[in-house]
Amino acid sequence: MIFKDRGIEIKTREQILAMRVAGLVVGRTLELLRGEVKAGISTGELDAIAEDHIRSSGATPSFKGYHGFTGSICTSVNDEIVHGIPGERVLADGDIISIDCGAIVNGWHGDAAITVPVGEVEAGLLELARVCEESMWRGFAAAHLGGRLTDISAAVESHVRATSSYGIVEDFVGHGIGSAMHQPPNVPNFGKAGRGPKLVEGLALAVEPMLTLGNQENHTLEDDWTVVTNDGLAAAHTEHSFTLTPEGPWVLTALDGGEAKLAELGVTFGPLAD
Repeated sequence: MIFKDRGIEIKTREQILAMRVAGLVVGRTLELLRGEVKAGISTGELDAIAEDHIRSSGATPSFKGYHGFTGSICTSVNDEIVHGIPGERVLADGDIISIDCGAIVNGWHGDAAITVPVGEVEAGLLELARVCEESMWRGFAAAHLGGRLTDISAAVESHVRATSSYGIVEDFVGHGIGSAMHQPPNVPNFGKAGRGPKLVEGLALAVEPMLTLGNQENHTLEDDWTVVTNDGLAAAHTEHSFTLTPEGPWVLTALDGGEAKLAELGVTFGPLAD
């Protein structure tokens, strides 16, 4: 049974387990796409591969038709931060591409994103993607039952500030997830710890830092979707959906539930299944 506090959806154990099914579809789709990314492939071709895999897994793409969005994934290349529309653009050596994917199984959502290099990529771009992903995991590591939502936000920002001068995009944030793709509460990638809603069992959140090589200023293109950096410098985007159990975090869209990375950070892994 679902109950809501201030619009925040709290799931039962069985509903979290259902979200894990959707999360695995998303995780497997992204791993498939990671292997397909290469110079010469178009973003539209990646989208077709993703849609086929999602549907053949018994799921529905979350993004397709969402407020009129035409793709099953978002494909954001180089200076595109988020919400890039798949189409005729062909990837080239030296590009980086952020791929955002969502899937629905029996009414429950999974949502995750990866940033992938295309062929030989400048070391600076690889480092941008690495710090982006690492900052997300630091956010998970800071989360514990009884803590506050901005404990995650502060951990993300702290890692970025301590290791780089990258811009942290403030206009787009993480979110609650469950019976809808986007739900309260918002999960900023910056801020002071100890604020916001309490972290409780049954809460599921999508944490998704977006970093830029330059400053965070951005604008949306005429397609009303694609968000790009104002200075034309590259961006990276990483995302996973997760929940907390009495044992610790469980990353619903990671194929191993986050076990390996959480162990690396000294955090107890808290699966309900697997």
